[in-house]
Amino acid sequence: MWLKSRVLLLLLCATCHTAVSFTNGLLPNGNFEYGPKPWEMKGTKVMASRAIPKWEISGYVEYIKSGQKQGDMLLIVPEGAYAVRLGNEASIKQKVKVVKGMYYSITFSAARTCAQEETLNVSVAPNSEANDWGMLPMQTMYSSNGWDSYAWGFQADDKEIAISIHNPGVAEDPACGPLIDSVALKALYPPRRTRANLLKNGNFEEGPYVFPTASWGVLIPPNIEDDHSPLPGWMIESLKAVKYIDSDHFAVPEGKRGVELVAGKESALSQVVFTIPNRVYVLSFSVGDANNSCEGSMVVEAFAGLDTVKVPYESKGKGGFKRAKLRFKAISKRTRVMFLSTYYTMKNDNSGSLCGPVLDDVKLLSVRKARV
Repeated sequence: MWLKSRVLLLLLCATCHTAVSFTNGLLPNGNFEYGPKPWEMKGTKVMASRAIPKWEISGYVEYIKSGQKQGDMLLIVPEGAYAVRLGNEASIKQKVKVVKGMYYSITFSAARTCAQEETLNVSVAPNSEANDWGMLPMQTMYSSNGWDSYAWGFQADDKEIAISIHNPGVAEDPACGPLIDSVALKALYPPRRTRANLLKNGNFEEGPYVFPTASWGVLIPPNIEDDHSPLPGWMIESLKAVKYIDSDHFAVPEGKRGVELVAGKESALSQVVFTIPNRVYVLSFSVGDANNSCEGSMVVEAFAGLDTVKVPYESKGKGGFKRAKLRFKAISKRTRVMFLSTYYTMKNDNSGSLCGPVLDDVKLLSVRKARV
């Protein structure tokens, strides 16, 4: 009996770091609540590459407890009691079993510590001949508590992938890297155009995983193309991110999800749609505020073909929306529909956090099908 138990224990230990089958939500130990043994650490630094259960690490990685102090800085963790900090050229990696050819989105939370000019490299391997990867800038923080959640999309080129988050930073102090917490994965089902809407995912219901306990939304990073976008159908053609929000934490005009244009004209959302030249179309959409203390005069600009419309919205920061329309004539077989916010807006909670108007329920129809 003792021998059988011993063999079973050895088998379990041997599979501790093999790939796990994926279901939507946090990766195994995705919030880092299970940490290294005391003898696998030196202070806060993790000394063994597989000391954090389910993860493989490289470089200068620290295991941080919420409330820990670094000089005059108090380190806060958004979920649970623990997070990891990535020093210069440090990374964390986990293997996951997925469906080959399926689209997925990674969502994770991150915060700067003492270094300001931060970027993170998110990658998936194997992916064809080279890793599928993206650089996510962290210079601008959008939430009031110092933590932001980011989303990044990819298509799985194999049945088993390795998800990696890497800090390519070169800060003088390796302990100044970003904190990482709550890493999740979600399968995406690219929506199709219908007779009721020529745009894909016009209500934004298909998108990245949103943490149930996170009240700050999920950032869709800049320069995201539509092939592997974590917001299927849409591209972020701008220098700054847009924020994906949910009705559990924000006011959303329609359904469960919407988009907040948080960085003025640097935060542009677009989609290319098939049109018939010289035919007239109507683009309709909702503009509102997210009930997140974002007050003041807002304007959403919509563009299609050679036409544009500016939609003003006076926000009291307590929710609400109005409908707007743009009537235009198509000039080619492909028309780019784009939205942006005219002004920069900040929350009135003294945090200095960027915010902006909410966009939702976007529809495009030819004039013979639309009610005008």
